[in-house]
Amino acid sequence: MTMKGHDELRIGRTIADSTPSFHAPTKPPEGAPNVVLVVLDDTGFAQLGCFGSDIETPAIDGLAGGGLRYNRFHVTALCSPTRACILTGRNHHSVGMGFLTDVPTGFPGYNGRIPTSAATLPRILRDVGYSTMAVGKWHLAPRWDLTASGPFDRWPLGLGFERYYGFPGGDTNQYSPNLVRDNHFVDPPRTPDEGYHLTEDLADEAIRMIGAQQQSTPHRPFFLYFATGAMHAPHQAPSEWIERYHGRFDDGWDAWREHTFDRQRESGIVPPDTVCTERPRGLERWDDLPAEKRRLFARQMEVFAGFLSHTDHQIGRVLRHLEERGILDETLVILCSDNGASAEGGLHGSFNEHAWAFAQEDDLDVALARMSELGGHRAYNHYSWGWAWAGNTPLRLWKRYTWLGGVRTPLIVHWPNGIAARGEVRSQFCHAIDLAPTVLEAAGVDVPTVVGGHEQQPMHGASLFATFRDATAPAARDTQYFEMLGSRAIVHGRWKATTDHVSQGVPDEERLLDGSRDFETDHWAVFDLEADFSEAHDLSADHPEIAASLEERWWREAGEFAVLPLDDSLIGRVVAMEPSPHPTRPSWVFHPGGAPIAEEATPSLTGGFVLRADVELAEGAPTGVLCAQGDWTNGWVFLALEGELHWMMNRFGVPHRIAGGMIPDGARELAAHYTREPTGGGPVRLLADGAVLGEARLDVDLPFRWQVGGAPLRVGLDAGFPVTDDYEAPFPFSGRIQRITFEVPRLTFFDADADVRSALASE
Repeated sequence: MTMKGHDELRIGRTIADSTPSFHAPTKPPEGAPNVVLVVLDDTGFAQLGCFGSDIETPAIDGLAGGGLRYNRFHVTALCSPTRACILTGRNHHSVGMGFLTDVPTGFPGYNGRIPTSAATLPRILRDVGYSTMAVGKWHLAPRWDLTASGPFDRWPLGLGFERYYGFPGGDTNQYSPNLVRDNHFVDPPRTPDEGYHLTEDLADEAIRMIGAQQQSTPHRPFFLYFATGAMHAPHQAPSEWIERYHGRFDDGWDAWREHTFDRQRESGIVPPDTVCTERPRGLERWDDLPAEKRRLFARQMEVFAGFLSHTDHQIGRVLRHLEERGILDETLVILCSDNGASAEGGLHGSFNEHAWAFAQEDDLDVALARMSELGGHRAYNHYSWGWAWAGNTPLRLWKRYTWLGGVRTPLIVHWPNGIAARGEVRSQFCHAIDLAPTVLEAAGVDVPTVVGGHEQQPMHGASLFATFRDATAPAARDTQYFEMLGSRAIVHGRWKATTDHVSQGVPDEERLLDGSRDFETDHWAVFDLEADFSEAHDLSADHPEIAASLEERWWREAGEFAVLPLDDSLIGRVVAMEPSPHPTRPSWVFHPGGAPIAEEATPSLTGGFVLRADVELAEGAPTGVLCAQGDWTNGWVFLALEGELHWMMNRFGVPHRIAGGMIPDGARELAAHYTREPTGGGPVRLLADGAVLGEARLDVDLPFRWQVGGAPLRVGLDAGFPVTDDYEAPFPFSGRIQRITFEVPRLTFFDADADVRSALASE
């Protein structure tokens, strides 16, 4: 018998009269390079040594010295959108990533889901025989999918990677991260007291993954996506890395920006006739600050610099591993940042970035008193936006804005076997969407039209491969739109037009920026980028016809690439946010054991709650954690201390304690009741078997979300850092917990605050 479709396969009665047919292994094109794609977070145009900084980044500088620096590389001004561009080769709105995956809405450009019509770079490479591995930050799955039961189709393994280790959300604690291995949550391999740091762990894992791949299948090329949590807040690094910068930034951001600009011109990373743009209106001159502020702000930058040098060292370890294996020269290494330097620390910086996320500025006296803790276990810190401004020298503004300070970042390409040039600068216009086509051309792989049975939308980017060989090669594209939180811009040929739009809900920025809050009245400034590298001279008054033409072109691009509808506020997106797929219910039950429960699978407590623990007490005074969520940067815990019942909350690093009396012998139910008052806060009662043990008023509101990284809920113990200093994790409960039950009488915020939604919808 000959099998249909298998001309070579013949099956007889025995092997002797049969002919086998074998599966042909998928092989990439001959000479396809290994690819390592390093994505830094919140790293500005001027913060790497090879782009003008005096911060020590020898590993990254070595890549630049042995390869190419691109000084007109552009991104989207925010993390999830840029990462989607990098991995798909398409514009971010076209793949549902117009904003962060934390707030998926009901509009195609903002639903937080990369569609099957936009197969990712790792999926394409995997299908032609590459090994694919991802380490570090993901932030490309919609928030509701980030639970222990998925769904996993937008997790790394669902989008083309074969291995993954890292954190799923937008940021995480460098000392106690929220970690995932492949498709399940895991705890860090060591504790902070044992010297744990996330970036070191990520480098360890990258080295292990490369080693395992090379041991097993060295004939197959690999693609490694190495996305550090650095340089996003929290800025945290071992103290010895921070202390090497003691006193280095005492001259302040004005002097640092000036000296950096001088180095940029001397090194050729900016043209000699570049103009350093003016400071944002309202940002104070360093010399006008009081001495205590100068010392605080200088320390913030010392911490950032130590964090960056520490990160560079970990990248260097991965590169050395490639070199030791003799494969660095045949590996295409691409390093970039997802957006410009971040001003999300606010005017004074932030000891706890969670506070900024909730529009709450740090108390300056508290920040000064805790200055020595910056960069350590207790802080979740970010620097002042004066340093973000300096970090984007010579450009305007920062992350979240489509001015060049938000969208122009470093790009370095290193491939000794494929690029003859060493240490040269390339000035062709390019964008994050151009990286995937570049890798595919370098690998000799065509862009597929069908993947997994799904017709593919075209890649919007174009390959930079020609610029590897020819410094004078023309830019592959000359038109690119930009939009982020209502800030809009477009590049077409030599011209760039940028709006003065200021997004809503950002503390204090309205007094720094002389901008518009109305899309219809936004001013479109016009810049000749061939003559004006830094976007310093607005020519709109001289060329109104160009301004009008570019504005019209932007609207056409917006219609084509799913940019509409525009919105510049968080609350507007919340109104349009996709409802949770988890059934709305007033009662939630959790049991001890198993994986920690992701915040997306827990109830919102901000509107009030009844928390009950059904227990069997052991002999002696009850002690230990009944349940906890978050840590001392933001979180809550329900616990027994030496026989007394307590509920405690840490709100942006400020502890609030509610104490009850002694738990009676034989108690079967321990409970905490919080009733939110209309103005916020309210009474908390602690009970045992229905009898009140204690009551006190909570004088602040509970946050609608405990941590940006999605703080998990744990039952029967804690992990990582505690919520308060009253105990040390894991502090397991001494008795037996049968179940934990939450009753939530009022659904709030992401669980559909009906009052807010209906009021806003009626406006």
